[in-house]
Amino acid sequence: MIFIDTVYQRVLTLANKEQRGYITPQEFNLLANQAQMEIFEQYFYDAKSEDKNLKNSTEFSNVDEMLDEKISVFKNNQVITVSGGIGGLPADLHRLGSLYITGTLVEVEQVTEEELMYLHQSPLARPTTGFPAFIRSKIDQVTLYPPTIAGVSCRYIVRPNKVAWGYIVLNEKALYNAPSSVNFQLHESDEAELVYKILALAGIVIAKVGIKDIANQEITTQKAQEKQQ
Repeated sequence: MIFIDTVYQRVLTLANKEQRGYITPQEFNLLANQAQMEIFEQYFYDAKSEDKNLKNSTEFSNVDEMLDEKISVFKNNQVITVSGGIGGLPADLHRLGSLYITGTLVEVEQVTEEELMYLHQSPLARPTTGFPAFIRSKIDQVTLYPPTIAGVSCRYIVRPNKVAWGYIVLNEKALYNAPSSVNFQLHESDEAELVYKILALAGIVIAKVGIKDIANQEITTQKAQEKQQ
């Protein structure tokens, strides 16, 4: 976890240095959420790059220890109810991992509609309760085969919580308010990149090219240092 007030104060300090500009709490919250999602998605891009020449050994990716630590906080398990072979996916789902028949170790294989058609054409390959299958019929829905399956457990990646720097106004000044704030769920090692990514986005918002250039340079330098470790 990364404390949002720490990030906000660092962003303000760097943005206000030499009177380069000011970022309001409202602007910061918008930029902070965008930056968090960009770094979050980068986890999976890095994981894919790490494993591009290897066969996946886990349901999400064969990542190194640090990437696995970063992603693990977003992994979740949830039982979903199935009716008539149709099951609704969790509302907070970001990436689907795998499905298992509830109470068993039987994994439900994901197939395409074309693959399902060929499976049904062969009596030996047709899905059974011992070798079930599913298709992603909608963004938030799966269709299971055979349709007699009553429930499945879903392993998936959740979306990060929407962050917010909460505040109260006192003497026309915004003061940090912890109870109404939501911290970042990103790994602590990403704090510096998060600060500079918000600054880079802020440079566009407040039309300060200097901030954007400095922030992008810092991000590039940091990533180069990480690769050397």
